[in-house]
Amino acid sequence: MERVDGMTYVQEGPYRFRLEQRDGMRAPGVVFASPELLRDAEKSLEQVGNVATLPGIVGASYAMPDIHWGYGFPIGGVAATDVEDGGVISPGGVGFDISCGVRLLAADCDRPTLEPALQTVMDGLGRAIPRGAGPGGVWEPSGRRELEAVLEGGSRYAVEQGHGEERDLRRCEDGGAVADADVRQVSERARERGLVQVGSLGSANHFLEVQRVAEVYDESVASAFGLARDQVCVMIHCGSRGLGHQICTDHVRAMDSVMARYGIQVPDRQLACTPADSPEGRDYLGAMAAAANYGRANRQLLAQATRRVFQRAAGVRLGLVYDVSHNLAKIETHAVAGERRRLCVHRKGATRAFPPGHPELPEDLCDVGQPVLIPGTMGTASYVLTGVTEGDAFHSTCHGAGRSLSRHQAARTIGGKQLRARLEADGIAVRPLSPRSLAEETPKAYKDVAEVVEASEGAGLCRKVARLVPLGVVKG
Repeated sequence: MERVDGMTYVQEGPYRFRLEQRDGMRAPGVVFASPELLRDAEKSLEQVGNVATLPGIVGASYAMPDIHWGYGFPIGGVAATDVEDGGVISPGGVGFDISCGVRLLAADCDRPTLEPALQTVMDGLGRAIPRGAGPGGVWEPSGRRELEAVLEGGSRYAVEQGHGEERDLRRCEDGGAVADADVRQVSERARERGLVQVGSLGSANHFLEVQRVAEVYDESVASAFGLARDQVCVMIHCGSRGLGHQICTDHVRAMDSVMARYGIQVPDRQLACTPADSPEGRDYLGAMAAAANYGRANRQLLAQATRRVFQRAAGVRLGLVYDVSHNLAKIETHAVAGERRRLCVHRKGATRAFPPGHPELPEDLCDVGQPVLIPGTMGTASYVLTGVTEGDAFHSTCHGAGRSLSRHQAARTIGGKQLRARLEADGIAVRPLSPRSLAEETPKAYKDVAEVVEASEGAGLCRKVARLVPLGVVKG
């Protein structure tokens, strides 16, 4: 039994630790990690315990192997609340970048075929992909009504407008759009920010990466996903930009002002929440769904811009493998104590990992499970996983490598120009917005993604399908 920052935990298995319940906790905490990863995350355990105090929580407050400190919830946190038993919804359990997620495209060529055109492709992507913290996107809605169409229709609306193909929707979580979006709950300020950023990468850890499939662990599942060894892929990691950030800000403030009315007390104001079926809870769920649709449309538009570059520069086509969020709350049905219950499942820095046979999977993936997309860091690797039948934490798993250094600390370890030279010496073409933004995302700022994936698989949350390594990266 170990103790840190007032939290006592015991190891229950090779990759599973249980936090003992303390005063106020309505459920235990469960952390999926190796001993080494857990030591790196110990200061975040307090947040795991805080989440366990939320009204209506069932099972446990879960943390994935890439856990690190976040706003309210730890990043890498999963918690489900029983909607019909006072279960709450907390914007802190989703985060500011609502529906931040990953889209993976597979090319109809291998690395040797692309190699002669790679630098031309990367130059084209450097010009075509808007990025950075400010305004700018590949498409600007004509005004308020068209922005609302994006918020309601997500990728579906983008495809209807000619920015994609029908198969894109079948291979996207929720068929490309979250139901029950309520544009009335999106503030004017959020709309203003959203109007000028549709189809943009953003900054920080967001990226577009040209990759190759370096290793395949399961040939049959990889084939069903549309992947093969040495195939070229493109991974896009971004979210709902300033619109999502503003929605989180607005609704945290609104919930904080009414929690007392519902008799709710939380140990951290960043966990502001209300019952999921309260007026405030429904308002947030509607606004969150709208932001999620914005995020889906964002990745759809970036994917289409990428397709144009590949076609023009190399005559290569890109097909969608999958698109999935890792910052979202969903109303899902799960078994709790042998009974099917409607739960509000918060996944913040965690990816849903539905198993084979799940009713929400597209027909062509029903036998193999949901593709789970795990972005790594520049110069390391990313992974494609799949959901498993006995997956814990409401069929959830990790979402990436997990940060271990702040951006300021990272920038002090290496200069951007030095990092770019090092990456390009390793054969990775780099197109950054600035040297500083590149240095802030040095691989040294993150945990080892291979260790995170090993712990996730070892804990029974998912199964490895393929490992992808970078050929070129576009950074905000």
